[in-house]
Amino acid sequence: MVNAAEEFDDRAKGTPVSFNETVEVVGKVIDAAGVTAIVLGSLSAAMRAVGRLRRDEPNNYRRFRQQLGRSILLGLELLVAADIIRTVAVTPTLTSVAVLAGIVLIRTFLSFSLELEITGRWPWQKQLPEATS
Repeated sequence: MVNAAEEFDDRAKGTPVSFNETVEVVGKVIDAAGVTAIVLGSLSAAMRAVGRLRRDEPNNYRRFRQQLGRSILLGLELLVAADIIRTVAVTPTLTSVAVLAGIVLIRTFLSFSLELEITGRWPWQKQLPEATS
């Protein structure tokens, strides 16, 4: 059995890293970016909301929900990308692709729902032109 120190030592000597290992690392990095986007976006939205509360600005709750929704949307997109990369590149079995399809469907539904909450329209609807005064 090879321990982690010996494996690291072998890689340091120039042993090539397999494609599957590389894809797995890339997937984990993108997963981490997705979680980071959600966490940092949530903290940013909360801090901005507190600042608006102190200044007694109107529509604070709506703006907080919009900013929070945008950070969740970004995080979901990154998490879906990571799932696709890992599933298609590493383990393209029928079962893993079916599980991926379910995950993507759920996350797509969440994304559409959040988009509707944030903008008041579905992603495929055109934005209404702004009225000029």
